[in-house]
Amino acid sequence: MKVQWESLNSATWDAAHTQACAPLQQDWAYGASMQMIGVNVLRAMVEDNGTPLALAQFILRRWGSVLSMALCSRGPVWLQALSAKDKAHVHTHLRKSLPLKGLRMVLITPEEERSDNLGLSPWRRVMTGSATVMLDLKQSPQALRAGLDAKWRNRLVAAEASEVKVQRMGSNPGQYRWLLDQEEAQRQQRGFAGLPLPFFDAYILSRKQPDKTVLTLRADLGRERVAAMMFLLHGQAATYQVGWSNEQGRQLNAHNLLLWQAIAALQQRGIQVLDMGGVNTARSAGIARFKIGTGGEVLQLAGTYM
Repeated sequence: MKVQWESLNSATWDAAHTQACAPLQQDWAYGASMQMIGVNVLRAMVEDNGTPLALAQFILRRWGSVLSMALCSRGPVWLQALSAKDKAHVHTHLRKSLPLKGLRMVLITPEEERSDNLGLSPWRRVMTGSATVMLDLKQSPQALRAGLDAKWRNRLVAAEASEVKVQRMGSNPGQYRWLLDQEEAQRQQRGFAGLPLPFFDAYILSRKQPDKTVLTLRADLGRERVAAMMFLLHGQAATYQVGWSNEQGRQLNAHNLLLWQAIAALQQRGIQVLDMGGVNTARSAGIARFKIGTGGEVLQLAGTYM
């Protein structure tokens, strides 16, 4: 088994990432955008006799000149069907070969539910896993609509009959800046954390064709903006990243209409799976119900291992 560090180009990585329909955190552009805002990144491909087995992108943090932390978030990306034993070999080779000097802490948050097949049995679980909702966009529009929760569908029907109009926003920073300003305000108000806001500018401009990187929709009532959503695209997958609505937008169920039209637009772009993002039924029950109401599968991630 061989680990190649920093020897791949973006085209090779993107092709493997797309084939695996892998999460945002393991996208090459995600790492490149992190680097643009001052975060160090390391990438590896694990091979066995020339056969690619896995990709792993690590986000790095240093404490002085003594300790380094390397986090593989929602990875590695498995390129082959591997047994727990083979996965364990991959994890061991990644940890031992990581090109960092001094003391180091290696953390892995697998894109899998907790099971005996993680290949992490010798590792210590240091954090419980978050949950997300994964929506299969390979389904027909009819099947997707039938899969909606009844209340969710009724709200969509009401929004479709209202005077709310959905507009697609461009990828020029001036066209979406106001949404990021709203995101910053609601983070402060609600005490939420998220990706650094400068990350979005870097990510949206990370590819020559921004329409393969971002989808942003706005809901208007007359000339007033009442809601908006931003989705980041990565290969054949997309991640719901930013959502905002004012009181009028909530009363008119604008987010239901936005998400439904976003699903159609994502399907047109060849997106096969939509990651709706984290759900927390204790802290944000309303948001969790909205995401689960799409009929997607709740994925309870295994947690963080060290």
